[in-house]
Amino acid sequence: MAKCLWTLLLLFLVFETAAEGKIVKTNKPYSYDLLEQDLKNIQIKYKKQIEMKSIGVTHFGKPIWAIKLGKGERNIVLIGSHHGREWLTSTLLMKMLESYAEAYQGEKKFGFKSTTVLNDVSIWFVPMLNPDGVAIQQNDLTPFPAEHQKRLMLMNECLNNFERWKANGLGIDLNRQYPAGWEALDQEPADPFYKFYKGKKPLESNEVMALTNFIKEIKPSIAVSYHTAGREIFWNYKNGKHLRRDYSIAKKISKLTGYKLAKPVKEAVGGGFTDWFITFYHKPAITIEISYLVGETNPPLSVFKTEWKRNRYVGLMLAEEAKNIFHPT
Repeated sequence: MAKCLWTLLLLFLVFETAAEGKIVKTNKPYSYDLLEQDLKNIQIKYKKQIEMKSIGVTHFGKPIWAIKLGKGERNIVLIGSHHGREWLTSTLLMKMLESYAEAYQGEKKFGFKSTTVLNDVSIWFVPMLNPDGVAIQQNDLTPFPAEHQKRLMLMNECLNNFERWKANGLGIDLNRQYPAGWEALDQEPADPFYKFYKGKKPLESNEVMALTNFIKEIKPSIAVSYHTAGREIFWNYKNGKHLRRDYSIAKKISKLTGYKLAKPVKEAVGGGFTDWFITFYHKPAITIEISYLVGETNPPLSVFKTEWKRNRYVGLMLAEEAKNIFHPT
C-alpha cells in the first residue's frame, strides 16, 4: 500500500513539474504584460538558445521585442500583432518560440521535425509589433494619458468597448504604412481611426520604422506576417520576380496548415508588410491568416488549440526552405 502511494505521489510530482514547465499559457487574452513576463522566464530558461533585443519603442514608450532562436547565420522572421485585435497571433508565436526552444535545448525533435536546422537558420520572432493597439483592444486605456484617452474614444466613434480596434496607439493602421503601393491606398479615413487610416506618409509610425530598420539589419531569407482571420495564405504582390519559387513555398505552408492559398491579384493594393518585403528584397513573404472569420473582433480563445495544431511546424518548415534561398554576394 505504501509503495503504491509513493508511486502515485511520484507520478503527481512529475505531472506537476511538466505542467509548471510550460511558460506560455494559452487560456486567457494575451497582453503586453504577459508577453514581457513570459519573455523574462524564457530568457532565463533558454539563455543559451535565444537572444533577445528591443528593436524600437512605440509612441507611448513600450519596447518592441524581437527574439532570436538558433545559431544559424541565415534568418527568417515571424511577426505577430500588426493589429490590436490580432493578439492571438502573439500567443501562437510565443508558444512556437517556447516549444522550439525546449526541443532545441534538449537536442531532440519537435514532433516529426528536427530542430538541427536551427544550427544553420535562426528564427527571429517579433511576437507583438503593436503593443499599444493590443492594450486598447483589450480595453486597457491606463497606459495612455487622460487627454489621449479622450482622443481614442473619438477614434472609436465614442464607443466604450474597443474590441474592434486594429490601429496603433495613434490611430494608424500599421499594415497600411509600408512604402510599397502606399500612395494608391484609399485616402479614407482621412484622420486617425480605429482601422484603415494609412497615415500622412509611409513609415510614419514608430512600430513600422522599427520593423523595417530591423529587417534591413538581419536580412531574412523569408518573412511571415501573422494576422486574423480567414484561414488563408497570401504570398504574392504584383507578380513578383520569383513566382515559381514563392508559390512552391506558399503551397507547402498551405498543405501543412490546411489554409487556402489566395490567388495572385495583378492590381493588388499595397501598403502591407509583405508587399514591401517582396518589392524591395525579392524574397518570399507570406501573410498567414489564422482562425475562421470573426468580424471586427479578436478570434475566441477556443480556436487556439486548432490553430496551434495547424501552425506548430510552420517555423521549422520555413527554416528548412530558407536553406535553399539564393543569396547574391
